[in-house]
Amino acid sequence: MDERLIARKSPVMVEVEASMAYWWCACGRSAAQPFCDGLHKGITLAPVKWVAGEAGPTWFCACKRTGSEPLFNGTHKAP
Repeated sequence: MDERLIARKSPVMVEVEASMAYWWCACGRSAAQPFCDGLHKGITLAPVKWVAGEAGPTWFCACKRTGSEPLFNGTHKAP
């Protein structure tokens, strides 16, 4: 049950606000992808806090396999 689920196979673009904190869903169970909605309760995976350095479009990982949590880095394309 503590397995990371693939929420979707493409990243999610979000217009973020500078200095704002965002809680990225690390488990893939949230219905509010790419952010946490609390559905991880009862498992060891917890959301990841990320603070935007500047405002603008930001690509968040939705496959939950990124090597640069919580941001998309193309890891899901690796064999």
